[in-house]
Amino acid sequence: MLDKILVKETVGPILVIVSSIVIYNIFRKIGKAIIMKGAQYGEEKKTKTLIVLFNNILKYILIIVSLLIILEIFQIDTKTIVASIGAIGVVAGLALQDVLKDFFAGIFILIENQYKIGDYVTIGGFKGEVVALGMKTTKIKAYTGEVKMISNRFITEVINHSLEDNLAIVDVSIDYKADLLFAERVLKNLCKELNTELKPVKGKIEVLGVEELGEDAVIFRIVAPCTPMMQYDVQRVIRKKVKMALEFNKINIPYHQVVIHNG
Repeated sequence: MLDKILVKETVGPILVIVSSIVIYNIFRKIGKAIIMKGAQYGEEKKTKTLIVLFNNILKYILIIVSLLIILEIFQIDTKTIVASIGAIGVVAGLALQDVLKDFFAGIFILIENQYKIGDYVTIGGFKGEVVALGMKTTKIKAYTGEVKMISNRFITEVINHSLEDNLAIVDVSIDYKADLLFAERVLKNLCKELNTELKPVKGKIEVLGVEELGEDAVIFRIVAPCTPMMQYDVQRVIRKKVKMALEFNKINIPYHQVVIHNG
């Protein structure tokens, strides 16, 4: 009789552990396949995060269930333990409400694809690159180097600058006395050259025409669709090239002057 009990208490836990490992590997592969199937092109980081999250949840569930089964094998009353865990869970849930809110908010951010690591976003007036996306916090690094950590539960509105191509916009002021047709032709020729030079540009750089009749100048607008967050670099290059082209063609750029008369 004693031998049977010892066999049960020795072999039983081993079988439970082995079975749990097998079940974990089977469901891990199934879960990965389902997540990969539902993933879209370019969502590698999001997909990887979801797979890790699913594996962790599955692992903890199997560990808890396996422990309860092993305790039953040793004839330990698990009902009392489950009831105690339930009571502790309620207390812990009340104490850790904010943590749970952060956790579920992080899950919804991933599922809804609001943003991912590497995206440029604006959250609560703070603009920068997402450098870390966890289940509790999101870390954003500003252009100037500051890093802001935001609890996921506080992220209610997000501006994602990386979902679509950005538009670089450069307004060029031309003197009223200049030949506007000639000036426009110079700008269009420059845009043709820039189309082959600027790699971040995703579409055609073009002159839209006269955007505004200002107090001191006629303002032409140049636009260039480019990869996300590269519009600032593109704008700087275009402004430099415009200045050089206008100077070469002797087209004046108006600027404010102060005339002082000596009485």
